[in-house]
Amino acid sequence: MTVVDPASAEERRRSDRRTNRRRGAGARRMIDTTVPSPCIQICQIDKARNQCTGCKRTIDEIRDWMIMTADEKRSVLAALDDR
Repeated sequence: MTVVDPASAEERRRSDRRTNRRRGAGARRMIDTTVPSPCIQICQIDKARNQCTGCKRTIDEIRDWMIMTADEKRSVLAALDDR
């Protein structure tokens, strides 16, 4: 007979639910291609400003660009004007 720690079993169930949610959300979400990327192929991160020297986006914005909605992308583009 194996004794299972209830706390670790619950954590395993939570982890499985998070993984399934991520997979499910990604499978249903359509990638928006209506807003072009501001990337100009000069990809260097300025660590002092924590942004790309080419397009001025942060690492998070660059990473998330493909999964952002059109409205989110337009918001990032508007913010780039002030950087």
